[in-house]
Amino acid sequence: MNIKLYGTRGSMAAPLRNQEYKSKVIEILEKFVDNAEFSKNTIPSFYQSLPDNLKYTMGGDTTCVTVTSKAGNTYVADCGTGGRVLGDELMKTDLGKGKGELNIFITHTHWDHIQGFPFFKPMYIPGNVLNFYSPYPDLEQRLIQQQEKEYFPMPFHGTASKKNFITIKENEEIRFPDGLVVDAHPLKHPGGSYAYRFRDHGKFFVFATDAEFTGEDLPEIKNKSDFFGGADLLVIDSQYTLDESFAKFDWGHTSYTMAVNCATIWEVKNLVLTHHEPAYNDKKILEILEDAIEHKKNLGGAKLNIHLAREGLQFQL
Repeated sequence: MNIKLYGTRGSMAAPLRNQEYKSKVIEILEKFVDNAEFSKNTIPSFYQSLPDNLKYTMGGDTTCVTVTSKAGNTYVADCGTGGRVLGDELMKTDLGKGKGELNIFITHTHWDHIQGFPFFKPMYIPGNVLNFYSPYPDLEQRLIQQQEKEYFPMPFHGTASKKNFITIKENEEIRFPDGLVVDAHPLKHPGGSYAYRFRDHGKFFVFATDAEFTGEDLPEIKNKSDFFGGADLLVIDSQYTLDESFAKFDWGHTSYTMAVNCATIWEVKNLVLTHHEPAYNDKKILEILEDAIEHKKNLGGAKLNIHLAREGLQFQL
């Protein structure tokens, strides 16, 4: 099973600004000047030596993730602005020929998780079939509303693909012919949100964006071990610092400290911090990763691997 991140920002898209780009270039040049052994042949090794905030950008697109089963079939979780890039890539498959079928899981319908649909090219191709899965019986109406003429020139059902809506029931497992099994679990978030668990050939991945866990929730967190416990990979909301989570109590998001606490309690193997605060630059987000790793050490969670979500990052389970 392969997991790929196409959008990692929370709340709203946050493109790299000119000033941040300038700061990155200046810092890279300063390191270049300090590198006495630099030559054309050492460019690749010099690049690899850079810290992650200079080597990469965490990305500005909002939430979109793909899960590719061992059999090679691609599934989508949410379609924020990262869905535009994903759609462009999928046009190189049968979906670009009007001969494709795609299964899409929606955690909730806040803007940053559905904004990519109006720009998702496979949706416009006649012959394609898009299957929308969620626990929301009115999901179709929600997506229609997003593309009403007051907000977007092309109506949702004005796009040419066939669309099916499947409501996931409580404790229901969705089983696909290739062996992938998916189920959902409710999360605390204004308006509601759901985590999805993807299981394939003995491995499982949990996608839990947009969830608020606090210290007061520890008994409930422990009770969620049946769903989250032992995950090979957990991608979870960690938008806030601890201080910011206190200031924005009940906004529906989690601090990186609580994300680490949850992963430790659930004995997760790999934790991915995502849904980055749009006001944070890459350097600040990297500091959060470093603080999260330090917090893990203080908890004694030596077996937990912590990763920072960035656009294009992939995990193979």
